[in-house]
Amino acid sequence: MDLTHLDEQNKPKMVDVGDKSETLRIAVASGIIEVTQEAFDAVVANNTKKGPVLQTAVIAAIQGAKQTSTLIPMCHPLMLTSIKTNIEELTQLPGFKLTVTAKLIGRTGVEMEALTGVSVGLLTIYDMLKAIDKGMVIKNIQLESKDGGKNGDFKRK
Repeated sequence: MDLTHLDEQNKPKMVDVGDKSETLRIAVASGIIEVTQEAFDAVVANNTKKGPVLQTAVIAAIQGAKQTSTLIPMCHPLMLTSIKTNIEELTQLPGFKLTVTAKLIGRTGVEMEALTGVSVGLLTIYDMLKAIDKGMVIKNIQLESKDGGKNGDFKRK
């Protein structure tokens, strides 16, 4: 398999997507942050010193998805048409699961935008709770599904 981000001299390059057709592309990614019961209770009660943790994480996830091309060197700047987030309380863990759905009509996929959104959102939760819990664990950041593009659809089983 040829690596698409290397040229003939094995130097890094951004893939040329100019000849690709514009299609609807959607990617869904998720991740989990495991926290102490004390930190979980503080978030659920909206009783933290830094403000509303989950609302801030949503904004951070959206910003992260929008800034992907400035963070990941070979990603194209994309005109995203939609970024949706969902945060689920995992009371048994305790922790939170963040899901980000990125969408556009374009020539390249949005998997990295969804994954970056999840990563930045979870890091924001960590930042806002680190005074309560420095042992938080961010885990299972993964692509759940993608639709569109020449490589077809993907759905995690």
